[in-house]
Amino acid sequence: MSGHGAPVPMISTACGPLTGEAHVPGDKSISHRALILGALSVGETRIEGLLEGEDVLDTARAMRAFGAEVVEHGGGRWSVFGVGVGGFAEPEQVIDCGNSGTGVRLIMGAMATSPISATFTGDASLNKRPMARVTDPLALFGAQSVGRSGGRLPMTIVGAVDPVPIRYAVPVPSAQVKSALLLAGLNAPGQTVVIEREATRDHTERMLAGFGAQIETRDTAEGREITLTGQPELVAQDIVVPRDPSSAAFPVCAALIVPGSDVLVPNIGLNPTRAGLFTTLQEMGADLTYENLREEGGEPVADLRARFSPDLKGIEVPPARAASMIDEYPVLSVVAACATGTTMMRGVKELRVKESDRIEAMATGLRANGIAVEDGPDWWSVTGMGHGNIPGGATVASHLDHRIAMSFLVLGMVTGAPVAVDDGGPIATSFPVFEPLMQALGARITRDIA
Repeated sequence: MSGHGAPVPMISTACGPLTGEAHVPGDKSISHRALILGALSVGETRIEGLLEGEDVLDTARAMRAFGAEVVEHGGGRWSVFGVGVGGFAEPEQVIDCGNSGTGVRLIMGAMATSPISATFTGDASLNKRPMARVTDPLALFGAQSVGRSGGRLPMTIVGAVDPVPIRYAVPVPSAQVKSALLLAGLNAPGQTVVIEREATRDHTERMLAGFGAQIETRDTAEGREITLTGQPELVAQDIVVPRDPSSAAFPVCAALIVPGSDVLVPNIGLNPTRAGLFTTLQEMGADLTYENLREEGGEPVADLRARFSPDLKGIEVPPARAASMIDEYPVLSVVAACATGTTMMRGVKELRVKESDRIEAMATGLRANGIAVEDGPDWWSVTGMGHGNIPGGATVASHLDHRIAMSFLVLGMVTGAPVAVDDGGPIATSFPVFEPLMQALGARITRDIA
């Protein structure tokens, strides 16, 4: 079962050209951060284009539980009346973060340096995911945590009464860990320093600066060093959320592999720490172009046009690019299956601790549909079959993972026999309009009500 209801079996069948505009939802990463930083600021933060998927709505509910006033106005417009840095109240109930690893880890960081306690839980998938990567460094601030074996949810965080700033090198590339520590550093005196050996998405740094925090980034021998001066007064902002490049990946990749397709995805965020997929697709020979390049709210934005690309080639994806496209490897593997040659993906062990073990889930599903896949602890490769040669016909387990479900529904658009997923319900966590949006472009995605 999905975390938010009964399973929703879905089937995708080969279709004609995909055409039109795909207005994908607002960026999930930025939406989470806008709500949390709005709650930690003084005054009214007004947000336009908020992603209204389950993950973000769970974060909105959590901010209410910590004492912020969060108001929905409709059409993606929201207001957050913040309580200021250090102003979180102790929640009366358990905080349910549903399927969102980003939500739970960032919220843990935001409350860990306040003298309050909170208990966190999630759905079956989230409760299997490791939290020690966040709770161990949060302990350096003075916070305490008690959870299930293996550092799993449900978990109670006891915030530090007298927090101290920390200097911490993140051992694996993780924007969630980095962001949690920066949010914790807000209510610690002095300077908190976070070092990452490989740059990850920098939405938190950009938004902290926008809210008035003193934050500096520099490259050092150790890596990218981010220094935050604690206990600022954050000032409420007006935020326009760009559309999510991770959601855009699905209509874009579908357009590249479905013959005759021409799809425009307007207003896509092109933060360089998030755009690795589009660079990779262009290296494979994709007809993918940026139109109307501009900047909105401190983030680079463009309209993205994707056209059917019959001559896609397998490539070796540079490991250094992994952090900028970690969520897009599942759908990239679908494009790779339609290319000629082998696409090798290395440096991707983070995929094994996402909503599911995404390497295992994709490898199993691709093999079931007739595609050759090899994998190891930190790598996997897909041998392409070229356009029109993939048998399909399998039913694939989504493992409560929205990106696995959507990736196989994209695959079904070009296979000889339909591809089914056992549960498309989790898609609502990040892309609640996926079905009607793809159907409007010409996809044949249906719910299996048999």
